[in-house]
Amino acid sequence: MSDEVQPGFVRVRLDLSYDGAEFSGWAKQAGGRRTVQGEIEDALRTVTRSAETYELTVAGRTDAGVHARGQVAHVDLPREVWAEHHAKLLKRLAGRLSRDVRVWALREASSGFNARFSAVWRRYAYRVTDNPGGVDPLLRGHVLWHDWPLDVEAMNEAAGRLLGEHDFAAYCKRREGATTIRTLQELSLVRGDDGIVTATVRADAFCHNMVRSLIGALLFVGDGHRGPEWPAKVLAAGVRDSAVHVVRPHGLTLEEVGYPADELLGARNKEARNRRTLPGAGCC
Repeated sequence: MSDEVQPGFVRVRLDLSYDGAEFSGWAKQAGGRRTVQGEIEDALRTVTRSAETYELTVAGRTDAGVHARGQVAHVDLPREVWAEHHAKLLKRLAGRLSRDVRVWALREASSGFNARFSAVWRRYAYRVTDNPGGVDPLLRGHVLWHDWPLDVEAMNEAAGRLLGEHDFAAYCKRREGATTIRTLQELSLVRGDDGIVTATVRADAFCHNMVRSLIGALLFVGDGHRGPEWPAKVLAAGVRDSAVHVVRPHGLTLEEVGYPADELLGARNKEARNRRTLPGAGCC
């Protein structure tokens, strides 16, 4: 996964969105499961009449059932393919792709751009309702029903104690060789006029199941099963707590990905690849 584009190729940025309900996540999988990456790569190959598949690199892989409104990816295409097809590529993709995935913009990326490593933050939203009658049927695929009344003020108090750079091992599913140190830049909840509580979660990056685990902990605070200090205690303990539930994926949407100015792309790519440690932590 390089920031340098091979000679004869052009790096193309894609801005896209999808409803994750019928996808087995972003990443291609064995066994023929339907994925967002697989669907877009197949469509690109078809509409450009290419013999080979050009692989996408994405800003943030989403799990099965998770939606995206502001996802970003890149693909390196042969320059002659881009020159021949770019003017009509967007419309042709719209005609080829299924209705639950859309590419909204295609453009030649700035030098050094990498959809994954250039990103400085990702912003997610998780939507939940505590309406005793349940979820509006028209929103049921995007809003979780929590059948206890939620105290949003208590949830925000708890959320504020989780901000900053921490080892989020207690809220992540560990992956071999991957760090769980992240900088949580924003975690706040607002109840809308429709009664739906929307949690905004923004960080430089996320480890596996991190957002849904954080929301699970905050729901336990909101419904009175734990006090506002509890999620921070779990974080400090550094181990999974059986009381922290990973909430269902359908309430989660990747809303936006942030990137630095073009002249800072190279520095950001290098920084993002460095393995992180907390101040004072041992090296081994």
